[in-house]
Amino acid sequence: MAQVRRQGVCHYLGLHESREAAESAVLEFREQHPTTRLRRLGSVRRNHVRCYDEETLTAQRARIVDVIESGVKRLIKITTASGRELRCSVDHAVFTPDGWRKAGELMVGDAVMTAGTEARPSERLVPPSLRRGIGVWTSMQRERLIAEQDRCHICSRPFARQDLALDHVIPVVDDLSRALDESNLAPACADCHATKSAGEQARAKRGGNVAVARPDEIVAVIEDGEEMTYDLSVEGPWHNFLANGIVVHNSYNEESGRYRQLQPVFYVPDPSRKLVQQGRPGKYEFVEGTEEQHELTSRSMEEVYRRAYETYEEMLAAGVAREVARAVLPVGLYSSMYATCNARSLMHFLGLRTQHEQAKVPSFPQREIEMVGELMEEQWAKLMPLTYAAFNANGRVAP
Repeated sequence: MAQVRRQGVCHYLGLHESREAAESAVLEFREQHPTTRLRRLGSVRRNHVRCYDEETLTAQRARIVDVIESGVKRLIKITTASGRELRCSVDHAVFTPDGWRKAGELMVGDAVMTAGTEARPSERLVPPSLRRGIGVWTSMQRERLIAEQDRCHICSRPFARQDLALDHVIPVVDDLSRALDESNLAPACADCHATKSAGEQARAKRGGNVAVARPDEIVAVIEDGEEMTYDLSVEGPWHNFLANGIVVHNSYNEESGRYRQLQPVFYVPDPSRKLVQQGRPGKYEFVEGTEEQHELTSRSMEEVYRRAYETYEEMLAAGVAREVARAVLPVGLYSSMYATCNARSLMHFLGLRTQHEQAKVPSFPQREIEMVGELMEEQWAKLMPLTYAAFNANGRVAP
């Protein structure tokens, strides 16, 4: 069954055999009755945004792969101590020092990860603590390795022992493994030693800043109305992006009846769905239903769905909170979501939730989740044909 709400009026679009047909009917209605909204985000596809490695917190660059209309949602505005502001839905995930949290769960005093910088790490500079330790060990060798009268190995001039220091012939910054090698030590006068040491430090690659994510304390969280929301989906491996200087997530988002009115798209089994269960627990099998059973199932579901949704709308119109009113809706209501996963995770899902003649391990999924798996498998086979073939050859077991 499909319905669409436009300008406060609910339009019943009839009973359809599948969700795709219901969505197609809704799409056709909207094309015939276009919105007056001017905002369009499709143009940002294939652009790039800043994202962050969630382990090192260093900045990366990711391509936008899709823009998703997420419906009208309740919004809040988060303000941080540095003055950054994020206006987002309460169910949007925000990166914090403790991991991902829903924006609606955050309070004043919590911290979120924001764009920042830090000094670029020196690639060849020996850390000060290690350099001090090497210096102490080297000075302990002076009496033994420098004669009372000796020559500087750099300028070759003669000096008394007290005027000479032990110098690393092969600099520590070039080969740290020679730092405690006595054969790499030679006398050097004060001037030559100072000049050589300064040159070694200058060769270390340093300077400038690198972009990183840093904690920023929240100083205000306020309600900020409701409006249509959009989400960006970006390439992996880090499915996040920087929004107004604050790191937010995009990889999973499910429609929530707590924050928006759910749309009346319901599941009605088509004639191919086996309706009759036979056998004992753990050994069930399903067989075809009769024409009368299918007619009863379709008619009963449609009646229940229609009445339940009418009741839901009545409660909303009376001012009942969405999170309370949704309790009257049946499990046959479709829920929309988007998610990301890698190929291995998808293989594991398909191995559990689809039946296949090549599977080493038999699976007995409920037909409805198997239908989802079959559609996912069809698209994956087109995107990664070699990996898909290897999956089947391996008995449909994830590596």
